Amino acid sequence: MEMRLMLVDDHLIFLEGLQYLLGTYGIEIAGTAGNGREALEKARALKPDIILMDIKMPGLSGLDALKLIKAEMPDIKVVMLTTSEEDEDLFNAVKCGASGYLLKNTNAKELVDMLTDMEKGEAAFSPELASKVLKEFESYDNDKASQQEPENMSKTKLTERQLEVLELVAKGVTYKEVGDKLGLTERTVKYHMAKILELLHLENRAQVIAYAARVGLIEK
Repeated sequence: MEMRLMLVDDHLIFLEGLQYLLGTYGIEIAGTAGNGREALEKARALKPDIILMDIKMPGLSGLDALKLIKAEMPDIKVVMLTTSEEDEDLFNAVKCGASGYLLKNTNAKELVDMLTDMEKGEAAFSPELASKVLKEFESYDNDKASQQEPENMSKTKLTERQLEVLELVAKGVTYKEVGDKLGLTERTVKYHMAKILELLHLENRAQVIAYAARVGLIEK
């Protein structure tokens, strides 16, 4: 996988373990940082494509670092990798521009798959957090998806198959599970999602969830 990835965590053992683990999948780590302040400095110097960053760190927290990094370097995708399942942390991360929010109990293959999907414009959220993201997007008036959605946008522009894929993905079902349910390969499901994002002028899974709720594909 050709990407420049940076890791940020104040626990050295976890940081070294994650670096080794991702290395076994052929992912080279461009750099690491032990706190938010160092993360900002390293981001300026290394210009990584993606940053995996903890939230709870001494000094400058992961959320504070996220705000500063996105304000200065908006093209860098930041994913919070944390043990925190607190709604406030999740919602603040999304509002501040995080491209994903993963719990540290995510297994290695899931993490690598999500990183791969992020290169194609996907967001990376642990499946159990999808419903929480949905509720927050509904209440967040300045949500980017709302700004991008034309008033006359209608789900009728999607094919029946695309609507089936959209509904399942918006419910937090993984691409593999969607494929199993619909008799499609995972690659085909990803193709359908790419077309859905293109047709609806959306950018990632979080925006898809918000859109699906607004047009009544899933329960609010």
